[in-house]
Amino acid sequence: MSLINSSKEILLIAESCKIVAEVLNEIEGMIRPGVSTMELSLKADEVIRKNGGMAAFKGYTIPGLAPYPAAICASVNSCIVHGIPSKDEILLDGDIVGIDVGVRKNGYYGDGAKTFGVGTISKEAQALLDVTKEALARGIKQATEGARIGDVSYAIGEYITGEGYYVADNLTGHGIGKNLHQEPSIPNHGRKGTGLRLKNGIALAIEPMVNIGTNRVREKGWEFFVADKSLSAHFEHTIVVTKNGPQILTQ
Repeated sequence: MSLINSSKEILLIAESCKIVAEVLNEIEGMIRPGVSTMELSLKADEVIRKNGGMAAFKGYTIPGLAPYPAAICASVNSCIVHGIPSKDEILLDGDIVGIDVGVRKNGYYGDGAKTFGVGTISKEAQALLDVTKEALARGIKQATEGARIGDVSYAIGEYITGEGYYVADNLTGHGIGKNLHQEPSIPNHGRKGTGLRLKNGIALAIEPMVNIGTNRVREKGWEFFVADKSLSAHFEHTIVVTKNGPQILTQ
């Protein structure tokens, strides 16, 4: 399968990405103490359907696990990614919550994530969010025609470790288009000048996942947690490589 998307295919990916952005905007307005993560997922499903899309995560399967049960991932505090929404998980003042949204429309996918503070968060938590968001921006900046995946990975990882934080082990970004997850894998650390050379029309979901206390990860079914239970943040954009530089589709 070609990783290069035609201009028509890019427009279709962009349609799905526009819905992702709308979902994240809607959810941002709901983030407050007392709201359950299930309420956020139900709102996301409603917005996606209203726009003619399908929740890409709902029913997603990998070997050994039951199909993913919700429209979004809602990962609270030390949950890095893939947190399963629940009516019993109530957001508290001072929490942080990563919301990951995938949408499929007309056969093409969009994917994006943001981590939000709930109520008043600590300076430590805010600094983590700021670093993770900046790491994403630095990675995207490197996604230019003729660059390599390693250039993106290096920019992300060097910034994160330079700021005293940790890249979550074995969790990466990915290519996107006709499939939610496809080649190339995009690690959040790497070496310049290595990996796939980027070409005009390649769509990528770039997503740093940053921990405060350790790079080590603990798996529990779908969910990934920081091994030392410290805070983790996650930001993601779907972008397309163009002759004029990277274009962010999920904003």
